[in-house]
Amino acid sequence: MSQITIQCRLVASESSRHQLWKLMAELNTPLINELLRQVSQHPEFETWRQKGKHPTSIVKELYEPLKTDPRFIGQPARFYASAIALVNYIYKSWFALMKRSQFQLEGKIRWLEMLNSDVELVESSGVSLDSLRTKAAEILAEFASLNTAETQSTNGKKAKKRKKAQNSDSNSLSKNLFENYRNTEDNLTRCAISYLLKNGCKINHKEEDAKKFAQRRRKLEIQIERLREQLETRIPKGRDLTAAKWLETIFVATHNVPINEAEAKSWQDSLLRQFSKVPFPVAYESNEDITWFKNQFGRICVKFNGLSEHSFQVYCDSRQLHWFQRFLEDQQIKKNSKNQHSSSLFTLRSGRIAWQEEEGKGDPWNVNRLTLYCSVDTRLWTAEGTNQVREEKAEEIAKIITNTKAKGDLNEKQQAHIKRKNSTLDRINNPFPRPTKTLYKGQSHILVGVSLGLEKPTTLAVVDGATGQVITYRSIRQLLGDNYKLLNRQRQQKHFLSHQRQIAQTLAAPNQFGESELGEYIDRLLAKEIIAIAQTYSAGSIVLPKLDNMREQVQSEVQAKAEQKSDLIEVQKQYAKQYRVSVHQWSYGRLMANIHSSSVKAGIVIEQSKQPIRGSPQEKAKELAIAAYHSRKIN
Repeated sequence: MSQITIQCRLVASESSRHQLWKLMAELNTPLINELLRQVSQHPEFETWRQKGKHPTSIVKELYEPLKTDPRFIGQPARFYASAIALVNYIYKSWFALMKRSQFQLEGKIRWLEMLNSDVELVESSGVSLDSLRTKAAEILAEFASLNTAETQSTNGKKAKKRKKAQNSDSNSLSKNLFENYRNTEDNLTRCAISYLLKNGCKINHKEEDAKKFAQRRRKLEIQIERLREQLETRIPKGRDLTAAKWLETIFVATHNVPINEAEAKSWQDSLLRQFSKVPFPVAYESNEDITWFKNQFGRICVKFNGLSEHSFQVYCDSRQLHWFQRFLEDQQIKKNSKNQHSSSLFTLRSGRIAWQEEEGKGDPWNVNRLTLYCSVDTRLWTAEGTNQVREEKAEEIAKIITNTKAKGDLNEKQQAHIKRKNSTLDRINNPFPRPTKTLYKGQSHILVGVSLGLEKPTTLAVVDGATGQVITYRSIRQLLGDNYKLLNRQRQQKHFLSHQRQIAQTLAAPNQFGESELGEYIDRLLAKEIIAIAQTYSAGSIVLPKLDNMREQVQSEVQAKAEQKSDLIEVQKQYAKQYRVSVHQWSYGRLMANIHSSSVKAGIVIEQSKQPIRGSPQEKAKELAIAAYHSRKIN
């Protein structure tokens, strides 16, 4: 994607801010809360949860009777459309997460059924432990011979592709064993496969520790319980701006005794939950619903469709001012040309009005800050990028016109539709005046792999995917240069805040301590340097790791450090605990977001791949880039 989001503060009179707060907090947010509740109570809700998605039309159907409800009437039409879109977005994300959790739950339940101690496996199979190990060895040998025969039977490019695919998937043996377990009915084979899987696909000649196995099984049971709780209780509930539910829970808890532990925990969770004090944002998905102009003092201002009697002054950072000047220029050019230009080539794609929560006393529309988030297409800044977008849109419109004409015997509605599309096509071919800038063109076989870790948050490797050779490495120290000292300062700040938080928790005092923006500043420095290196070596893409296995990455790094320290388990655990405290966690998601945003501006493609668990940071960065290149070729 070539889109980024910029933001500015909106400054207006108190009456305008008060009116907007009333619309958003007293009408729009309650409407969203009601739609969220009705979707969760729909008879088909459980079916949607199993599918992992819901029909988007259902939200609009539920909205129809609510638009005449006295609790929600009096809103601009854009506010109603925003509420429908937001509820659809919330449930689309939620159903996807629930589907993933359900998939994880089913997998862990299957694994729990397979996970048996050596004693249980011997009893179930009816053979001795040595015979079970022999059968397991036979299965391993069988899979090894199949892989060898398959490799030898293929040649040329197909063999190379197959080998690359096998090398990129370190868990292929486990997957094959799981599949074989499901397909076989032989009890001895099943027990042997279970034995292999619980021992890491190896033969364990040591006697099993019954206590450790019980802990391992209990850990899996706890994971299953937690996933079940997530699936049952975490339904989107909206925002309670009046804190009515919190006050109701306080009243119930002070006048009643909990029936059981579960009820007491539910009260505690409700009281400790951090509820939002600002309403849901309002989205303007059409760029023509936002009007830009200058006031008598020459400051850029904005008006919104449905709120035309209110105007808002734009206050932004000087680094983003040129974007808002472009929004104004685009609209003025379109207006002066008497609509001979198309708004589909506006640099601004959409906007969103939101309140940022601030600390202070007084009316909420005076305390909280009003913000406008704008989504922009970076390609539309230059003439070359605009031409790319124009060609894409022209091709899409031409295809629609051709498909409609192919139906034959068009009615009046279809003919009017073709006429509108032709008119849009004419306006698209009349581009806006834009500055000229050469588009970045990298070499597709040069990739920049960025590995993430605990002690060394970022390590970079520039790799030639065609040969698999590394062109250069960059450590976190080299990437930051003279600013490397900021990394230690940020870690010290985190360590201090962690200590303060622990003291506050012991004293049952408030423990929500804010952090400085030093971490985000370091992320920006890293992103800037990574983009500069990619441009220096004409890289075609930057490869970032998928964050879904970062917990394994961190755990494996801590464990490796602990094992180097001592062979004693207790010493390893103590060292691992101290190591986590000293190094602390890094906001990998924030770092990746900064890299992604910077790469979009530079026109460099972002790819994602699974980061290896084992190896040095340099090896991980190298393998990350090579895996992405091979995956690209196979696909």
